[in-house]
Amino acid sequence: MKSAIYPGSFDPVTLGHVDIIKRSAGLTDKLIVGVLNNSTKTPLFSVEERVNMLKNVTRKIPNVEVVSFTGLLVDFAKEKDCHVIIRGLRAVTDFEYELAMAQTNRVANPDVDTIFLTTSLKYAYLSSSIVKEMAQYNGDISKFVPEEVIEQIYSKYGR
Repeated sequence: MKSAIYPGSFDPVTLGHVDIIKRSAGLTDKLIVGVLNNSTKTPLFSVEERVNMLKNVTRKIPNVEVVSFTGLLVDFAKEKDCHVIIRGLRAVTDFEYELAMAQTNRVANPDVDTIFLTTSLKYAYLSSSIVKEMAQYNGDISKFVPEEVIEQIYSKYGR
């Protein structure tokens, strides 16, 4: 069985993330959505909340598993016996950072390859940071995130 990991912080999950998840799930037998528990950042949502949001959003995609991880992505890939990492690219500005990470991961574990998927054009501008800023000022986020998570996001800002 061929499996791949799509890692990220998903704070919160956006329609751009869902686009990459659906397309990635169609390319592999099993897609592991790895929710990074990054101790150097202060996320809006806890890792448990992010995992639960993603499980809810992906519940109809049978070959998707959502789990959290800490530490190095290549170690997580080894733990999951996975040899493919999927990363989404929105713009050329993402590429330089993502290329450096892919090359670093390849040096750290030569058995792991990274595949880049370009985000659908309608989500190329979209980021979790934009969603949080819109929600913070009571903007309409319904065009940016799955319907299932809208109220959870607004509730973090007391709406």
